[in-house]
Amino acid sequence: MQAALSVALLAVVLVLVVWQPRGLSIGWPAAVGAGAALALGIVRLRDVLQVAGVVWDATLAFVGIIVVATVLDELGLFRWAALHAARAARGSGPRMLVLAIALGAVVSALFANDGAALILTPIVYEQARALGLPRPALVALVMGGGLVADTTSIPLVLSNLVNILTADYFHLGFVSYAVRMVPVDLVAAGATLAVVYLAYRRVIPATVATQGLPDPATAIRDPVAVRRVRWVLALLAAGYLLSEPLHLPISVVTSVAAALLLAVTWRSPAVGVVRAVREAPWRIVVFSMGMYVIVYGLRNAGLTGAVAGILRAAAGHGALVGILASGGVAAVLSSALNNLPAVLLTALSVHGAHLAPPATRALAYAGVVGADLGTKFTPIGSLATLLWLHVLERRGLRISWGYFMRMGVLLATPVLAATLVALWAWLLVTR
Repeated sequence: MQAALSVALLAVVLVLVVWQPRGLSIGWPAAVGAGAALALGIVRLRDVLQVAGVVWDATLAFVGIIVVATVLDELGLFRWAALHAARAARGSGPRMLVLAIALGAVVSALFANDGAALILTPIVYEQARALGLPRPALVALVMGGGLVADTTSIPLVLSNLVNILTADYFHLGFVSYAVRMVPVDLVAAGATLAVVYLAYRRVIPATVATQGLPDPATAIRDPVAVRRVRWVLALLAAGYLLSEPLHLPISVVTSVAAALLLAVTWRSPAVGVVRAVREAPWRIVVFSMGMYVIVYGLRNAGLTGAVAGILRAAAGHGALVGILASGGVAAVLSSALNNLPAVLLTALSVHGAHLAPPATRALAYAGVVGADLGTKFTPIGSLATLLWLHVLERRGLRISWGYFMRMGVLLATPVLAATLVALWAWLLVTR
């Protein structure tokens, strides 16, 4: 009975999150659902407190990262980088596609997948329209940008909310995590580029007239503020590197950096400081907390125990099978439930498998890969994808769910397989 109630409650919440009747914020269904789970006895108050103890750092760190990305966007730095990439293509359509994907990978790694999907992709789309590219080429660029935003959100703890949560849960330090995952991310980036090029090579024009593009320098809205921001970004990078030896929560680093950025740009006419704080993803904090509580009810109902048994059996057949199983489970759960509840279910299952520490860490890393890449199988896989589709539709480019799912499975499946195999091979080298 408890299991049926937990599944039904999760299904209702997900429907309301996707549907958003009357513009309902995504935080409300999750918050009400968490309250219902508590009232129905699916979870207890101590479960709620335990969930809060696990996820507080991840959610606050994510807010800090998005505030940093928002300030940089308002200063024009992302547009500046996109213009440089477009000019570097030197009139070649295929080269423009490659550079757009490469830029997306860098932004995703440094400013989270949401930064790449919601900030950079619309900029690239607007530039492509200004260049007069036909609709099929526009679709190719935005699909490539949307795909790479998630497939290359693997390398650093800060690259995805999923990564932060997993790193906190399994006590993976910033540098230790990067050593294992940066090489794996390079494979994911290469595989993404290959599948996007193969899928869309026929619709990308051989040549593009880029002479009409403005000078990248014109994209910078406040050069004085940008010079100040460079020092804050240097401190942010140092904070990331020092977070592991100093045992600093990653949210402390991102929050301090966000506060410093807002301080040095307070008087800048290009940055709306109050707006940046007000429009920070607070609703995602509420959504993630509520969803984590609901998912904990599935754990109490025995779902994670069953998944743990599957992972334990898979790991018994070798490291590669265990990694493929963990990544596959996380990918399927992400595509069906959204990657935020999915990664907590995967983490609880990996922990419940009671494997040796090296095997546990390997399955945890595989869970990150699966949760990051599995979001591309369906639009509900991540909130960023739902918002990305909405942003594009407002700009006149509608991508149907059917098309997204067809291309998502076609493009993301080989990237997921290649990335998990690369993870297995790299962990053999670094163990």
